[in-house]
Amino acid sequence: MTAVAEKALPSTLRIGLSRGGAEVRQFFRERDAVVFTFALPTVILILLGFIFDEPLDGATDVRVSQVFAAGMIAFGILSTAFISVGVGIAGDREDGTLKRLRGTPTTASAYLIGKIVLVAVTTVAEVALMLTAGVLLFGLELPSDTGRWVTFGWLLALSVIVCTLLGIAASTLARSARSAPAVMNLPVLALQFTSGIFVHVSALPDAMLAVSSWFPVKWMGQGFRSVFLPDAVASQEVAGSWEHGRIALVLIAWCLVGLALCLATFRWTDRRTR
Repeated sequence: MTAVAEKALPSTLRIGLSRGGAEVRQFFRERDAVVFTFALPTVILILLGFIFDEPLDGATDVRVSQVFAAGMIAFGILSTAFISVGVGIAGDREDGTLKRLRGTPTTASAYLIGKIVLVAVTTVAEVALMLTAGVLLFGLELPSDTGRWVTFGWLLALSVIVCTLLGIAASTLARSARSAPAVMNLPVLALQFTSGIFVHVSALPDAMLAVSSWFPVKWMGQGFRSVFLPDAVASQEVAGSWEHGRIALVLIAWCLVGLALCLATFRWTDRRTR
């Protein structure tokens, strides 16, 4: 009995990874959610790419469709991280999944690690799908030098972390699982227009760009454009350069903000059951 009592519980990381495996299996069993999550960003990319396929002003070798294909990777990450996580947690909270997990060794940290594992898997699949569409349909060129892939790596990692943390925090805004998709999609869709994802930055008013610069979406889109587009296109950005240092600082700052919001707002039960 003493040996059993003294046996240590699995670590938070181990529990979180195990929970992540369960999250991934559960996600891919829900075919409608899989199709909607993966298809929406790619379908919008294809529509915008074929509508706006003219040469980019000042860069005759680059087409507007390629600019969309690069920048809209940010939308794909928002779809798999911010929206899916927020909607999923709202559902887990309402159907009692979170309440049941609270009675197990699963801590809040382990539960969040599980969500990050789910997001990592789905984001890789989403980005691969969008890049495939960009390359095959719009002639987007994959980087040939290591430096750009390094930029892609840290940018993808920071984007996934910040969107996941903000999605977890925003899930508390939804009063029910039914209202969660509307709550999560509204800010995402608005920021796609104001941050130069659905509309080229050159067409946006200065005031709108100034407001969007406070949010991570603008910097995510700009960062991914820097990876897949020639450096000459940087002159089309607001500051006339890619601003990698500022992109990293803004995303790190939002990671800290998202973590603080998660710690302050995460709850195991639906507010209506209290």
